[in-house]
Amino acid sequence: MSENHFDVVVIGGGPGGYASALYGASAGLNIAIIEHNKLGGTCLNVGCIPAKELLETATVFRTVSHAADFGVLAETTGVDWSTTLKRKQGIVDQLVGGLGSLLKMRKVTVFDGTGTLGSDHRTVSITGGESGDVQITGDAVILASGSQPLTIPGFPVDDRRIVTSTELLSIPELPESAVVIGGGAIGCEFASMMSDLGSKVTIIEAAPNILLSTDVDCRKVVERSFKKRGIDIHTGVMVTGQDTDGDGVTVYFGDGQQVHTQTVVVSIGRRPASETLGLENTSVQVDERGHVVVDPIGRTGVEGVWAVGDLIDSSQLAHVAFIEGMNAIKGILGEDVMPIDYDTVPWCVYCHPEVAFAGLTEEQAAQRGLDVVVSKHRYNSNGRAMIVGETDGLVKVVAEKLPDGTGGRIVGVHMAGPWVTEQLGQGYLAVNWEATVDEASAFIQPHPTLSETFGETVLALTGRSLH
Repeated sequence: MSENHFDVVVIGGGPGGYASALYGASAGLNIAIIEHNKLGGTCLNVGCIPAKELLETATVFRTVSHAADFGVLAETTGVDWSTTLKRKQGIVDQLVGGLGSLLKMRKVTVFDGTGTLGSDHRTVSITGGESGDVQITGDAVILASGSQPLTIPGFPVDDRRIVTSTELLSIPELPESAVVIGGGAIGCEFASMMSDLGSKVTIIEAAPNILLSTDVDCRKVVERSFKKRGIDIHTGVMVTGQDTDGDGVTVYFGDGQQVHTQTVVVSIGRRPASETLGLENTSVQVDERGHVVVDPIGRTGVEGVWAVGDLIDSSQLAHVAFIEGMNAIKGILGEDVMPIDYDTVPWCVYCHPEVAFAGLTEEQAAQRGLDVVVSKHRYNSNGRAMIVGETDGLVKVVAEKLPDGTGGRIVGVHMAGPWVTEQLGQGYLAVNWEATVDEASAFIQPHPTLSETFGETVLALTGRSLH
């Protein structure tokens, strides 16, 4: 091979791209990866990692604020936001640096610049970066250019008064008040974080509910907590415009409603970043929303060209992009590939209270013609939840209904409450291994733990219960 020819060329250094590169290199492939910004993509730099660090700051502040409940005499007068941002950036830099070192150790060639796919579907032109203008070729190409935040016409982003998730993660000072446009996972995480740290927060959501894709009982846990903490929630309404002045922004929404705020956070979703790939000059198909069209294992309609991550119409989850990238490598190697069942992937929302789920909701199961039975157990009777002072929330298990009224195969596990993002593992395995409630209830849950609530919930579906 020449120095500019590779087994696989990966365009994009986010989770889907770097997972492809690392996994392919570990299989002995000669890999090149191209990134125009920073390795790690949105997730490491302006997404998952920095957002969760700010949420952890909110958790620490909330814990200190309630220290007296545990007999600990502590006092907080506020948050040193500059220290928070410094810590956040330190974590990001360490992870990005570690990723770079890992790619180097695996002998992955990294190019800095924007990669464009040629009409022959094997040549990739690299421009606009420190690597200079260069052309490379690959036996296969994986497209993994990621996504960008959606914006709203008439709401120009200015990095201070009107921001997206990208700008909010590095905003110079925490706003005294904020309007979050969009009540999905990202919007609710930001609303929760800012409210816990003292901002007056308003959520405006066009859909009938916040966290629309989550189970209704889990959603209600979050809604009650948000309202108790003073977060104003307006659902089923659209924003209609804004006026910006020196003191902030007046946001107009619904039927003549308005709210004045210091900062507006536009959090209405993300769009695929496919426009830089040069696909208009290729045979790779792109849908009307900019997603690259692929089959269930990531193959485009062009032999040897694959696409993964936010670039395709999947779940926009970093951990799913990892598997999509690994599947692409397996396919390139000619190995058997198990397509991802997107109905059963794990979802986590890191607001307070947290939400985590895998599989079908009760409503989705009914829509698919499944006769199901449901069990719900709340954390307010869990000893560990009482000890840590986090009793708000529940576990809900959805299972196929057997003739005797008990549960059979587990089709959905839904959680809201303390650390449920860390508890979902066994629920996810139950759904994806098509476990029955009899099988899952036989496992011993350590005591005292929060995960006992999952065990109790499944046990109740057998027709017998403990507590």
